[in-house]
Amino acid sequence: MFNILFVCMGNICRSPSAEGFFARQLQGSIFEDMVAIDSAGTHSYHIGHAPDHRAIEVATRFGVEIDHLRARKVTTDDFGKYNLIIGMDHSNIANLQAIRPSGSAAELKLMMAYHPAHGTAGQSDEVPDPYYGGMDGFVHMFELLELATAGLLKVVEERLS
Repeated sequence: MFNILFVCMGNICRSPSAEGFFARQLQGSIFEDMVAIDSAGTHSYHIGHAPDHRAIEVATRFGVEIDHLRARKVTTDDFGKYNLIIGMDHSNIANLQAIRPSGSAAELKLMMAYHPAHGTAGQSDEVPDPYYGGMDGFVHMFELLELATAGLLKVVEERLS
């Protein structure tokens, strides 16, 4: 089994959305039964809560269901359970590195490393946090995640082939 964990700060906007998009990407893939996914936050603000209502609303527009997900906090055990831990921004990666147990083999990557425009001029390497903004920020987040999770699927398929 190849295990992937998506991480943002509170686990109510970006990481559950990434989990939902990647679950949709996996549907119908020959690797669907070989990949397990989850999401978590680096902070405990929203443990047990459903994703932000705006994230649920925009996800539904994109044909992705995330309303069943519940926020949880990353634990040190996650570094032994997951092969790949994907942060949405540099702050998430720094927080993950701070709690990472020594000897952990889990790979840490930014979500946007899988976006097709990664590395091009003007393209951010972070998924912006839409929490304090309006619906446009959620739509932009979903547009980024749709492409980034498609890129992630290609990488996973190459690794598992």
